[in-house]
Amino acid sequence: MKAVINIYLKEGVLDPQGKATHHALGSLGFNGVSDVRIGKQIVLQLDAKGKTEAEEKVREMTETLLANTVIEDYTIEIL
Repeated sequence: MKAVINIYLKEGVLDPQGKATHHALGSLGFNGVSDVRIGKQIVLQLDAKGKTEAEEKVREMTETLLANTVIEDYTIEIL
């Protein structure tokens, strides 16, 4: 099974990389972008008996290691 985890900063947490990218886009003439937030995507290939078990494993991995849940939110998609 494949799991896709999207991790992004919570609202209200400063995103200096997003700000720099927003500024660069404007400098390059890409107008109309009101905000940029940078995140990360992790794709896992894992063995699981079913979608529920896979989601439980991935949630535990994400909460334990992959995301800093103090400042980051995440979504999980099992494919």
